[in-house]
Amino acid sequence: MSSFRRRSYEILESARDDDAASRWCDLFLVSLITLNVIAVILESVPELYTAHGESFRVFETFSVIVFTIEYLFRVWVSVEQTGIVHHHPVTGRLRYMLTPMALLDLIVILPYFLALLGGFDLRFLRVLRLLRVFRLTRYSSALRLLKDVVNVEAANIGAALFILMMMVVLSASLVYLAEFEVQPDKFGSIPASLWWAIITMTSIGYGDAVPVTATGKVLGSIIGIISVGMVALPTGILASGFNQALHHRRQAYGELIDAILEDGKITEADHERLREARDHMGLSDREAASILNSARHQLRKMPVNCPHCGEAITPAQSLARNASVKKSD
Repeated sequence: MSSFRRRSYEILESARDDDAASRWCDLFLVSLITLNVIAVILESVPELYTAHGESFRVFETFSVIVFTIEYLFRVWVSVEQTGIVHHHPVTGRLRYMLTPMALLDLIVILPYFLALLGGFDLRFLRVLRLLRVFRLTRYSSALRLLKDVVNVEAANIGAALFILMMMVVLSASLVYLAEFEVQPDKFGSIPASLWWAIITMTSIGYGDAVPVTATGKVLGSIIGIISVGMVALPTGILASGFNQALHHRRQAYGELIDAILEDGKITEADHERLREARDHMGLSDREAASILNSARHQLRKMPVNCPHCGEAITPAQSLARNASVKKSD
């Protein structure tokens, strides 16, 4: 049973490129999630739902059965994970069930069972099923990177959004004071003016609410100019976070290669370590090969004898010397 559980964990969680069963399992689940999102969108078309409602229901039942089995299997094999406190057969699984991804797995199957109980808005439950698209973060290194960047930059993004919201409220208040007497139907209150402020600051400009007084036009011009940089601030933070995260991952991969090359060779076990690190960090094959080739090239360029005392230098000493030079730079 233990070997079967371990194998199930490898198929569901390890995502190894050289494991055909794992690749096919991931491909099947990604395809099923994608088809579920498409089905939810198509169900919102009354004509399609009326004509193919039974087919949609059959597909939903099949999907929920698959997702339920997958969820139960993930809970069962969670004790096989390394580096986390999920090893206890009871409390470990309970801890896993409270992790964000496990909760998401549970939430996406709940609408089906809630619908069976009755008394719930089926349209709301159908839209709730769209949360299944977020399960794709498990299979996409790019989405995992985005999640990591958001977690790291959460404070900075929060500060930028807070300032942006303050600007929106201030802009709505000022245009309200300038326009409420002339256009009470569009700027009759600060909450009503918030719509204009948001549309103006995001440079959308639907044109359904436009200042007509001289003061309102001046305010609109100033707000439009200032908001160009303010709205782009969270995007700039995310872009900077992406660059830093990619740099740190490449640096960590390079440090792992330096540690492996201490004896001057790469064994089969070392190749496995590098492959696992590459997959975990979300590096492409080209990036990983470039970093490895660069490390090998630097190792070949290292002198085999000390230029000062003439003593032999081992690969480990050469790499340590090279690492110290990099840090000093």
